[in-house]
Amino acid sequence: MPGGADMGFSDDEKRAMQRRAEELRGTKGLKGAAKLARELEACLAVIDGLEGLDAEVATTLHRIVGDEAPHLNPKTMYGFPAYADGEGKVVMFVQPKSTFDTRYPTVNFDERANLDDGDLWPTSFAVVAVTDAVERTLRELVRRAVS
Repeated sequence: MPGGADMGFSDDEKRAMQRRAEELRGTKGLKGAAKLARELEACLAVIDGLEGLDAEVATTLHRIVGDEAPHLNPKTMYGFPAYADGEGKVVMFVQPKSTFDTRYPTVNFDERANLDDGDLWPTSFAVVAVTDAVERTLRELVRRAVS
């Protein structure tokens, strides 16, 4: 490799891919309410397994989605707490800082989120503290995302 750089996946990325494969196996053959129940259970288990700021962000977003977008279905995506539309497509998710040993967790919005604003708009938000102002901003983003 040029410069000695390893072009493969990192161990964290490999673990995320393994988690995704486990998620798919965990709901294989399930449909309807049974699949939604299993996905909710998995989402809550991931949130319960988080610590510190990761847990605070994931818990806050979970509560906000329940308040502002109850039609979204909790699930996991690559081991992240996520929320999907009726077609199972993820609209938003939390990427805990512990997953890739980053400085902060992020709240991320996928292309299905209605956050479009001109030619450039943010879709990933770093959270360094859950404050009243942060919660208000997340609440507004969730509302906009599903409007």
